[in-house]
Amino acid sequence: MMASASGQVQHELEEIYRAESRRVLATLIRLLGDFELAEEALHDAFAAALKQWPAEGLPNNPRAWLVSTGRFKAIDRLRRQARQDPLTDAMAQQLEAETADPADWAEDRVEDDHLRLIFTCCHPALSMDARVALTLREVCGLTTEEIASAFLSAPATLAQRIVRAKNKIRSAAIPYRVPVRRDLPERLDGVLRVIYLVFNEGYSASTGDNLMRTDLSGEAIRLGRQLNGLLPGAEVQGLLALMLLTESRRKARIDDAGELVLLEDQDRKLWDRKMIVEGIELVRRALRSHGFGPYSLQAAIAAVHAEAPCAEETDWREIVGLYDVLLRLAPSPVVELNRAVALSMRDGPDVGLNLIEAILERGELSDYHLAHAARADLYRRLGMSRQAITAYKKALSLALQTTERQFLQRRLLELAG
Repeated sequence: MMASASGQVQHELEEIYRAESRRVLATLIRLLGDFELAEEALHDAFAAALKQWPAEGLPNNPRAWLVSTGRFKAIDRLRRQARQDPLTDAMAQQLEAETADPADWAEDRVEDDHLRLIFTCCHPALSMDARVALTLREVCGLTTEEIASAFLSAPATLAQRIVRAKNKIRSAAIPYRVPVRRDLPERLDGVLRVIYLVFNEGYSASTGDNLMRTDLSGEAIRLGRQLNGLLPGAEVQGLLALMLLTESRRKARIDDAGELVLLEDQDRKLWDRKMIVEGIELVRRALRSHGFGPYSLQAAIAAVHAEAPCAEETDWREIVGLYDVLLRLAPSPVVELNRAVALSMRDGPDVGLNLIEAILERGELSDYHLAHAARADLYRRLGMSRQAITAYKKALSLALQTTERQFLQRRLLELAG
């Protein structure tokens, strides 16, 4: 019976770690003022819980217990180091002098800490690579090895990047806080971009053998949900909707042979209807707000695809209209490319092809394999096999992802036959 109870407590501790560890870390960073010390304190607190809870039972407030224990463990660690380092001794004395206040780990304060951690990891003073790596490590809790594997980096290289980011935060005295209201839109956009990049790398990897990394896209969606709970707004809702609607198609993207399946050919019965329903509701809420932007519009486009019972019933007129608005709001060559593809579906392949040719002639997207693949597909639909082969070869020369390369090679074989 005792063994059974102990096992139950350990199971609950594991669940608490998954659900609460990043929030506990965020509060410890605020209380201790140092990333490394807070991470060590987090580890020590959970180690103490693993030792004490099976014998004593779960405390009434596990999160508060972990924060309090982590704080005291950090002070003990600093005391031990103080024999050789006067600065460490001063830091230990300062932490001891600061009376622990239960309000420090109240629910609303902890959520504020979590939001502070997100904005600190996504600070514009850090490079984008550093922001992504630090967010995945500190906010999402992925290991250095997991992050390195996702981005095809050596673990040692990735670890150095994270260390440099933490040093930059310390040396530049980057404030551990949520931006003031006047700075919030710009800073929030940077946070959303980090989440968007993490999701894209998980849903459609830029390189490597695996087209999809469910751990990364899953972490991005989890982070999007957290941000929406902490700081709800049109573009936060829009990005979460975009991720959910895109992720809903995951199971249909690869066939049983491991081959890429285009959107128009996917079995829509495999799409996740629960994600679609949630995503569409978020889109509606975002578009009803005056603050919607590019993420909300992209999500609206994804919603039109999701609502079509089959590819032939897709409302391309509405999609083109949404791209028109998106192009005015956030002009870019990639948006132009996507609009051209949508126009080809509404008005015919020759219309879209002319627009894509114009984009490429300007020198924009010349190194973007999807632009050449789109041009190749339109040539193929027009029966212009020679030009299609040339364009597919160009796309193949630029593509780095194995599954996409296999798809392009398959198209070339079909045309050659």
